[in-house]
Amino acid sequence: MAKQQKPTMSRALQRREDISGYAFMLPSLIFFVGFVVVPMIICIIMGFTNANMHGGSMFGEFVGLQNYIDLFHDKKFLDALWNTFIIVIVSVPTVCAFSLWVSSAIYKMNSFSRSFYRIVFYLPVVTGSVAVTAVWKWIYDNYNGILNSVLTGVGVLDKGINWLGDPKYALGCIILILFTTSVGQPIVLYVSALGNVDPTLIEAAEVDGATDLQVFWKVKWPQIMPTTLYILVITTINSFQCFALIKLLTQGGSGTNTVMYYIYETAFKMTMQSGHFGYANAMGVILAIAIGLLSILQFKLAKEK
Repeated sequence: MAKQQKPTMSRALQRREDISGYAFMLPSLIFFVGFVVVPMIICIIMGFTNANMHGGSMFGEFVGLQNYIDLFHDKKFLDALWNTFIIVIVSVPTVCAFSLWVSSAIYKMNSFSRSFYRIVFYLPVVTGSVAVTAVWKWIYDNYNGILNSVLTGVGVLDKGINWLGDPKYALGCIILILFTTSVGQPIVLYVSALGNVDPTLIEAAEVDGATDLQVFWKVKWPQIMPTTLYILVITTINSFQCFALIKLLTQGGSGTNTVMYYIYETAFKMTMQSGHFGYANAMGVILAIAIGLLSILQFKLAKEK
């Protein structure tokens, strides 16, 4: 018996569907090109100029690689880059590990408890950054802050600590705030990913005598790897782009300056030394390269798993 061929779509109908699809994509595509692609190209071009707000043309004069050479002789930039890497190195693995641990515990609960805890952990994500920062600023206050009050009340401290004014503690305080505002989305994603793990594989492993750790590592972990990779990438990007906390709490002081804040300070802060758009754009290019390289590394490591 001859095989029945599947009906093929006519070229006219195929072309009509393609046009409809592109028409639906067009608004988003225009937005993406206008507000992402074009600014990226402008940023790269201006990184090779001495453009500034103190006069001259928009792009200034071409200076080649001079901005990049100056950056790697700029102690303030190197310190900001180091602080940024510390934030990323500390916050990314802790956020992912904590989110996975909490999600594993939440997933075993009933539906009401699971929904409740997802709301609790996700609440800081949807709360405005200014409101969250204001609460933490009060917690860290060295005179009336609840943290100093509790620690001195139980005898851990003899006197209050200036948490945001002391370089020994300020960066750690920023990382703690970033951690609390970053775990909500990964927890929600991990709970969903754990719910999509094939239960028959788990049952088969348990029948074969696998422990809970072996079930997780051999069965669950490979199936939630795509979610883990996504969480790693978005958490890395968010950590590299830490700005609002620095701006609202320390303004780059106490050893908390980051690349994002230094870009703002160099380009937009209204001082006689600021307004150097070319120099600031060169920093932005370096930051984008660092994010891209780290993301590629994460993709490669995930594929090897």
